Amino acid sequence: MSEESQSRPASLFWVLGGVILVWNLIGLMFYYQQSTLTPEKMQALGLTAQQVAHIANTPAWGHAGYAIAVNAGVLGAILMLLRKAWAIPLFVLSLLGALVQDLDAFVLRDAMEAWGPGAWYLPAFVIVVCVFEIWFSLRAKTNGWLS
Repeated sequence: MSEESQSRPASLFWVLGGVILVWNLIGLMFYYQQSTLTPEKMQALGLTAQQVAHIANTPAWGHAGYAIAVNAGVLGAILMLLRKAWAIPLFVLSLLGALVQDLDAFVLRDAMEAWGPGAWYLPAFVIVVCVFEIWFSLRAKTNGWLS
């Protein structure tokens, strides 16, 4: 048996791995919600007409970026907890999906106009988390916790 597969992860690996999985599952839940809500239901939830239009007018490639980000993140988190190095490229793919989504929402369409000046807080935090996931999984690989 190789030394890599015998290396036991620190407790922090399991705690952060669990937090990362929960974070990505929450993202998947929001993706599903956005994908299935009708404009009428969005208005009933208190979204303005401009916010509903912003969501409804998301191009397919922007929505696909969101789908790739959350699904790759969930799979990456599961694989990391299974101690598989395939988590690393999936976390990179998740970051790329989030960047595609943000390109659509903030660069090509003015999300700040629809959602206000605080619209960038969550997307910025998502990018930070994606970068952390990549860093943490690379560190886990270096420590021999992923094979």
